Amino acid sequence: MAEDCMPTRHPAPYPDSPVFRFAPSPNGLLHLGHALSALMNHDMASAQGGRFLLRIEDIDVARCTPEFEEMIYRDLAWLGLTWEMPVRRQSEHFDFYRQALDRLQDMGLVYPAFMTRGEVKSRVADYERGGGSWPRDPDGSPLYPHDDRHRSETERRQLIAEGVRHAYRLDMDRAMAAAGKALSWKETGEDRIREVTADPGLWGDVVLSRSDAPSSYHLSVVTDDALQGITHVVRGQDLSASTAVHRLLQVLLDLPEPVYHHHRLILDSDGRKLSKSEGSTGIAILRDEGLLADDIRRLVGL
Repeated sequence: MAEDCMPTRHPAPYPDSPVFRFAPSPNGLLHLGHALSALMNHDMASAQGGRFLLRIEDIDVARCTPEFEEMIYRDLAWLGLTWEMPVRRQSEHFDFYRQALDRLQDMGLVYPAFMTRGEVKSRVADYERGGGSWPRDPDGSPLYPHDDRHRSETERRQLIAEGVRHAYRLDMDRAMAAAGKALSWKETGEDRIREVTADPGLWGDVVLSRSDAPSSYHLSVVTDDALQGITHVVRGQDLSASTAVHRLLQVLLDLPEPVYHHHRLILDSDGRKLSKSEGSTGIAILRDEGLLADDIRRLVGL
């Protein structure tokens, strides 16, 4: 495979050859929600005469395993899906994501963040015990405090030299100012394309890299989509809000803008989104129980 390099902008927002992708993480069994997403991407690519790619999002090397990766290939093949080779595995391209992080650092938009999860939790608890309401992101997690934003360069270098563990976070206020324009994305559905306003500020200073994961989901997904020429991002509704962060990063890094489609979720009996810990909905388990690929299509409403 050719060496990774930061991609350049497409000449047009709608290339003649659509490119779709399914990008699971090998940290558990695929469930019916994954089946819906994979089948929709594959079917839409086929219907539009486009390409279908498979990407393994395994930046979390502690939780992702070769065994689960092999199960992904087996499950998708059993569902009747075919994809282009080679499959892109994110764990093989950390240097590529570092290029993107370096560009943002050179723009003065990234800072080292030293507070642990426990310290953030304690800070939020103390604040809310005093009667305040700490701001939270669309997923309900508290926003990262601004302490590290305001450290001097001397103090930052000293902490790093002392070996203090740290992540790198995007300074959201500076990043939105650098973008210099209102953000939105194109969302398909109901036989039309609509423009959705993007407000990345709702997410606060998002993580771009950790000591135990050289890239974050946000940074790796936008750079991979651009490098692979993805024109249509089809994924679950639970990821819709994060598209605001992705649009910001695309503008800052001068990356092309895909068209988005956020599909309905498959819910459990209690109305909650499926998770990989819910074994009864695992594709492999349903296959072992005697279901056929057509049964899976029926179960996910296709």
